[in-house]
Amino acid sequence: MSYPKRTAALASAAALAGSVVLLAAPAARADVVDVNYQCKTPIGDKSAVSPIDIKGVKSGGGYKITMSWQKGVSSSPVELGKGAMSPSATVKLGGADSGTMAVSGPANAEAIPANTPIKISDLSGTYTPKKSGKVTFTAGILTIKALGTTTTCTPSNTPKPSLTLDVTAAGGSSGGSSGGSSSGSSGSSGSSGSSGSSQGGDAGQLPQTGPEDSAIALGTLGGTVLLAGLGGVLWVTRRNQTVRR
Repeated sequence: MSYPKRTAALASAAALAGSVVLLAAPAARADVVDVNYQCKTPIGDKSAVSPIDIKGVKSGGGYKITMSWQKGVSSSPVELGKGAMSPSATVKLGGADSGTMAVSGPANAEAIPANTPIKISDLSGTYTPKKSGKVTFTAGILTIKALGTTTTCTPSNTPKPSLTLDVTAAGGSSGGSSGGSSSGSSGSSGSSGSSGSSQGGDAGQLPQTGPEDSAIALGTLGGTVLLAGLGGVLWVTRRNQTVRR
């Protein structure tokens, strides 16, 4: 095989591998966003800023949404014993959908000392889209119930979305490539909690398989295709050289 033909063959193999890798682009974008909570507590107003991370995992016709707090918010003048604090929150929907969905989680697994920022456990819920397209998920109101009292924390800094998902409604088609907010870096959290409800409907809890896994798997496939193409070119070259001899 002549040099120009070998070059063309290598270029074709590389292009094929590249096209496979492009298909691995993730269908979700998660960003850590600082949320300034203004809390109404039984003993007065308090404020706290916590980075919020929201993750979405698709399985079947629904999406499991998990919301995580990286810093504690509010506090209690007395110690909260194990299991004394029960958190829940809302997540604002935007883009192709609107309204809110609920997320909830387990009570505190350990005692929380008095006058200490309350660490919120990961809260989860299930979102079922009615329309296909890009849907944004933004931190909403946090509610903390403890010792017969209720504390309500509301974001005051108009936070950006923590997650953008390119969703597909039942029987519909995807609405295009995914986007995401520009602040923060991709976070990681996957602890499951109680299943919440959304305006789109409820579904059972979903297994944890992230979009990053698909990207890695398809990227590996692209590398395999590239190596296979190079191997075929080298085999043809060696065979032609043998024939000429």
